[in-house]
Amino acid sequence: MAKTILSSDFKFPGQKSIYKGKVRDVYNINDKYLLMVVSDRLSAFDVVLPKGIPYKGQVLNQIAAKFLDATCDIVPNWKIATPDPTVTIGHICKPYPVEMIVRAYLTGSSWRTYKAGAREICGIPIADGMKEHQRFPKPIVTPTTKAEHGHHDEDISREEIIKRGLIPEKEYDLLEKYSMEVFMRGSEIAAEHGLILVDTKYEFGKKDGKIYLIDEINTPDSSRYFYADGYQERFDKNLQQKQLSKEFVREWLMANGFQGQEGQKVPEMSDDFVNEISERYIELYEKITGEKFIRADITNVSERIETNCRRFLSTLK
Repeated sequence: MAKTILSSDFKFPGQKSIYKGKVRDVYNINDKYLLMVVSDRLSAFDVVLPKGIPYKGQVLNQIAAKFLDATCDIVPNWKIATPDPTVTIGHICKPYPVEMIVRAYLTGSSWRTYKAGAREICGIPIADGMKEHQRFPKPIVTPTTKAEHGHHDEDISREEIIKRGLIPEKEYDLLEKYSMEVFMRGSEIAAEHGLILVDTKYEFGKKDGKIYLIDEINTPDSSRYFYADGYQERFDKNLQQKQLSKEFVREWLMANGFQGQEGQKVPEMSDDFVNEISERYIELYEKITGEKFIRADITNVSERIETNCRRFLSTLK
């Protein structure tokens, strides 16, 4: 019996197509709804690892659902329901060709850019003399273009987005406003649980002339969290911050000689290590939401998903 979902190939009523991303399998239902299955696949260094991680899909799907519900008073979002612990069904929206990255700290790629000598990111000036992991005076929005398959996203300024006609000015300003407000709400929720929401990405789309927040939000796969406790002490001592993310998987791969480069082989993942990753994802869930994780029945995940989704789809018009 399948205890993880590595790949899905359902045939739902009204199904028009299926798109498989690194982690999600997305079904188009009647060109009206998207049915998104969050698999247990784990990707690192742009490579999908060979073994599925029990409960990973449930963790990511339920965190995203909680944050979508917690921000729907700020901006409408695509979610209609979560008929299964690993599935969200929502409205099909036409995505904007830009991802909105909100950063509250100089870390990750923004730090690498800064360290290389740049003093502006996406047209936003950054002060001299800043240190890694330092908080910005206020969060900044640093958009990126959404890359075609196999290419990396590229930083782009507000001015360039408008000049190139990617998004009309009024709509872009609204996306920035929504991004900042959703980020601030996410930061408040994180703070209640002893965390700092460091940076994250949001995607938006349009349906019937209205802007919707789409995809997942504020999950450890799309965001970076620091532990608030000890942040200042580590910063003062120039130490690395304690992070809540899948960074530990990357570290294990690097320690075992794998960084996704040509010719490198993915190291063998023991059952013990797979279970350790699963437990870490459950810990992420409990820390971010402040709630106990309820493990769904994984005796046969595929069968459970199909049954739950078919039942819900039969209620949609």
